[in-house]
Amino acid sequence: MDSFRTPTARGHKRTAVAIDVTVNGVLNFVDGRITDLSEGGARIDGATMPARSRCEIHYGGQVTYAVVMWAEHDRMGVRFPYELAHGPLHGALCRARTASMVDPSHIFQSGRPATFGRRGLS
Repeated sequence: MDSFRTPTARGHKRTAVAIDVTVNGVLNFVDGRITDLSEGGARIDGATMPARSRCEIHYGGQVTYAVVMWAEHDRMGVRFPYELAHGPLHGALCRARTASMVDPSHIFQSGRPATFGRRGLS
């Protein structure tokens, strides 16, 4: 297992992401960034609400409901009452997992032979 994905207590694989979202609490909308996502929950940086409160995560024109499980000064962890199985947030999770499986050495590889400096004159 790689360092970007670790199992959670619920058995979901966490995936490192950078997804800008808006979180709606009871009284306000707060911008945040999901930095850790699984089908069962997420870590949101830049936003915080009281533990055990309910919130809505707005992304891609869709709302995902969540319950705050823990909160610190500038981040919080949320659990989804229903597993992510479709929608824009699930699509972003799938894309992030696919991207993390690509070997970094293949990203910038080209079909040309490696040369340095001037090509040999012959």
